[in-house]
Amino acid sequence: MALFCGIYGVGAVIILVASQYFKQNNITLFFGGYAIGTITEYVTSFLVEVIMHAKWWDYSNNILNINGRVCLLYSVFWGILTIFLIRKFQPFLDRILERIANQLPKKLIKACLSFLMLFLLLDCIATCYAQDAFITRMVMEKKIEVVDFEKRKEVYQKIQTKEGLTNFINRYWDNEKMIKTFPNMKMEDIHHNIIYLDSLLPEIQPYYKKVFEK
Repeated sequence: MALFCGIYGVGAVIILVASQYFKQNNITLFFGGYAIGTITEYVTSFLVEVIMHAKWWDYSNNILNINGRVCLLYSVFWGILTIFLIRKFQPFLDRILERIANQLPKKLIKACLSFLMLFLLLDCIATCYAQDAFITRMVMEKKIEVVDFEKRKEVYQKIQTKEGLTNFINRYWDNEKMIKTFPNMKMEDIHHNIIYLDSLLPEIQPYYKKVFEK
């Protein structure tokens, strides 16, 4: 079961759709992408914390941040990314899609798009469930005091009683898979300490070299 970190894809799609309102030049593209990317990142972070009681990222140590959800550095990255998406990537993608549209029947194209949209929707649902199951597993195995500890304990016990579900999670959403897919995932305990989940499993190394220390 594939898992993808959706914030980048969601942000890119929103930027591509909204870019028609600010693509007059690179300056408007930069500030339009800066604003849309920042808002998307903030809202996503807020919803993840409210719904899942977890943090996918925390910019508290970065200068000019807002509640650790967004910061100046990554907002600038969103602006630069927007210029690249609109000026370079979108024209390239449009040419490829035009060639495909000229060679394949419209019904087949619609069927492929429908399948792709369904796949991404199911993957999004699976990703949220996998992350929640992983957090719950870490809370119970590492005995982390969190606000919803009793609820997670109940969920953990229910999962353990279902052999098929347990085997599926252990095979496809094991600790190594989750850490390497979401290396920056964090949670907050009842004492408001930020806990990096990869620090709970030091034997698992991420794919990237960390630039900012925790």
